Amino acid sequence: MSQSYSQFFSGRRVLIVEDEYLLANEARRQLLKLGAIVVGPTARVDQALELIQDEGVDAAILDVHLDGEMVFPVAERLDELNIPYVFATGYDPSIIPAHFTGFVLCEKPIEIEHIARALFGPRPQDS
Repeated sequence: MSQSYSQFFSGRRVLIVEDEYLLANEARRQLLKLGAIVVGPTARVDQALELIQDEGVDAAILDVHLDGEMVFPVAERLDELNIPYVFATGYDPSIIPAHFTGFVLCEKPIEIEHIARALFGPRPQDS
């Protein structure tokens, strides 16, 4: 029996950075159902950076392409703050710079349990 990590969303502040409204709304709905406090969603890098600074977050779900912008400045800021995140993308993983490859890539549509495992499960360096 494999452990369910989605329970770890309860009470956590989760930032959603996604430019497709339906996907962002579905992620928001699923996270709220699991007891998470949703920060955002936002579709802009500058707004995401403001939310990280002003709202504080425990984890983040990041779309890679945001209406012509790349989300990497947000990932870099989360790295600096040691906040776990996942890239939720349908794009080829090779578009993500090498220093981000330690983070799990999730295909769209968002699978909340896969995201939970990536955020709250054991990291390869932990084993």
